[in-house]
This record gives sequence, C-alpha cells and structure tokens, in this order.
Amino acid sequence: MATTKTALPELDLTRIRRYCQARVPARLSDQIRIEVDVSGRSVTIMECRAPWKPEFGPDWTRFPIAQLRHVQAHRVWVLYWRDRNSSWHRYDRVGPAEHVEPLLAEIEADPTSIFWG
Repeated sequence: MATTKTALPELDLTRIRRYCQARVPARLSDQIRIEVDVSGRSVTIMECRAPWKPEFGPDWTRFPIAQLRHVQAHRVWVLYWRDRNSSWHRYDRVGPAEHVEPLLAEIEADPTSIFWG
C-alpha cells in the first residue's frame, strides 16, 4: 500500500484500509487485492490483479475504483467516481460525510454499478 504523510483523520484511514482488506477473501490474495493510495487529501481505492498473461509482464495491474477526498475546511469526506477517460467526478447519490462509513457503504452497495461494475 502506497502512503504519503498527511493530516487526514487516522481513524478514517484505518476504516478505509480495513474495508479494503475485508473486500477480498484471503484465499484469493494471490490473484486480487484491494489497496489504498493516499496522496495529499485524497484516498484512492485500487483494485489490483495479478499478471495473467506472460506477455504482459510480471507487474500487477492497478485500476482505480473510487476516490475519497477530505475537505479540511468543512471536516468532511466527499466521494468521487472515475470515468473511462480517467477523470474524477463527484458522486452525487450520497452527500459529504463527517466520517467515511456512509461513503464506504455506498461504494459497497454500488447501486449504479459505477464502482465495482
């Protein structure tokens, strides 16, 4: 997991990491992982898959699933989704939240199939 020193709420970062770790059964960890990339005030949830064809090389593929951004001035988290052009857009089906739980619940429920497909 890539991390950068930030002033993000540690409890929320722990909640995000636990969510990611619980998403994939341990028996599949050699095939798929859900990781967290922290950059500044953004936390990106990444789906990582093991190489499946030798001609693609030994590196795992990394695909951004969702991004949580912390707005320090308001002390809230905001959820973003990624389009096919790798641009991030604010997800409008759930509003900003003081803690990440409702946003993680929305990612998990994925009512629009925009995160997990």
